[in-house]
Amino acid sequence: MMKLINKATAGILLSISLTMALTACQSNDAKSPEATQNSAEKNTSNEQSKGEGATNANAPSSENSEEKGTEAIKEGSMEKEGNVVLKELAFVYNEHTIAISDTANEDQMEQMLGKPENLKSHTYSADDGTNMDTLIGFTEKVYTYPGLEIKTISIPKGKQDSIFHIEITDPKYATVRNIKAGDSLDTLKNAYPEGKLLGNGAPDEEDDFRYEPSNYVDVMSFHIKDAKVESIQIYSLLD
Repeated sequence: MMKLINKATAGILLSISLTMALTACQSNDAKSPEATQNSAEKNTSNEQSKGEGATNANAPSSENSEEKGTEAIKEGSMEKEGNVVLKELAFVYNEHTIAISDTANEDQMEQMLGKPENLKSHTYSADDGTNMDTLIGFTEKVYTYPGLEIKTISIPKGKQDSIFHIEITDPKYATVRNIKAGDSLDTLKNAYPEGKLLGNGAPDEEDDFRYEPSNYVDVMSFHIKDAKVESIQIYSLLD
């Protein structure tokens, strides 16, 4: 009888132990809803932090790219002073570049070129015999130097004089591409490949070699004689 009681007691104790062990395992494997929510929020917060960290890490790179792009644009855009085409229609003397349409009064001309041998001034009028009705009220000045003549004109109402005609026969006055009176026709063609001879261009005959922009108003003309540049005219047609 005692053996049966002991066996029954042992069975009950074993059952209780197995039940407690199973309950402990279930408790460890299953989390409460609150714990699960807290864990999820924590993971989400960590992921967001990582995401924000990645965004911040990339932000300077993006900003740098924008800055580099702006710098590239600035470096690629070069501002040019004045009309580039008109600056080609010019000559150089004593480091002064003098171009068609440049403003130049008497003091400026003397500073750049010295005192002229002769200076003439004429204001156009209806009865001056020139029949230049479109220039009535305009004042033209002609500056004459050895081997150089420059004409300026000023519109009425006190506007500044501007250069509209230059004629060069002295080799000390060279164009901006370093062509001067006395240079060969071949040298001229190499310097101004855009230009062309107006006549047949025979080397032992006279001809004119013209360089002009597409506006057909501003012109550089080289008179050729004996296959050499005899004179250079740079001018702007007046309306």
